[in-house]
Formats: sequence, C-alpha cells, structure tokens
Amino acid sequence: MKKLIAVASFTAILLVSCTPKAATSTATAGSSTSTAEQIAQGKTIFENSCGRCHKLPDPTSHTSVQWVGIMNAMAPKAKLTDEQHQWVYDYIVSVKK
Repeated sequence: MKKLIAVASFTAILLVSCTPKAATSTATAGSSTSTAEQIAQGKTIFENSCGRCHKLPDPTSHTSVQWVGIMNAMAPKAKLTDEQHQWVYDYIVSVKK
C-alpha cells in the first residue's frame, strides 16, 4: 500500500511540475524530432550549460520518461529556449540507443 501511495504521489508531482509548454516540446518521449546536427548541438549545450553548474549526469542513468521531468525542472534554470530544450533531450535519449 505504501508503494502505491508513493507511486501515485510521484506521478501527481511529476504531472503538476510539468508546464504545458515544456510537456508539448517533449511529448514524444523516446523518439527524436531533431536532426543529427541539432542533436550534436544538444550535446554541446548539455556539456556547456549543464556542466556549468554541476557534474554532468550520465544520460543512461535515467529513463527517457525520467529525463522529461529532469529536463522540465532544469531547462528554465539553464535558460534554454524550447528548441534547445528539445535538442538536449533528444541528445540525452539518443545516447541510450
């Protein structure tokens, strides 16, 4: 029962924390909408913007769904545009393939 409550709470928090604009840009979790060049730019943005404030996380350490929540929380702090947000997300997800 505790696990069910924890999962329900986590899901509710995740849904509430996602803004409509950010959720729209990453609605296709797991499938890339970016070109190879944009994904390469996403890698550069990931390394420079994310690495500026903290150690870079291993892209394979989270699922694509988990990355949606992480990206929705961190992209505004990194002042990423919607396009940059998508490119970084697509880069992170592409590393797992």
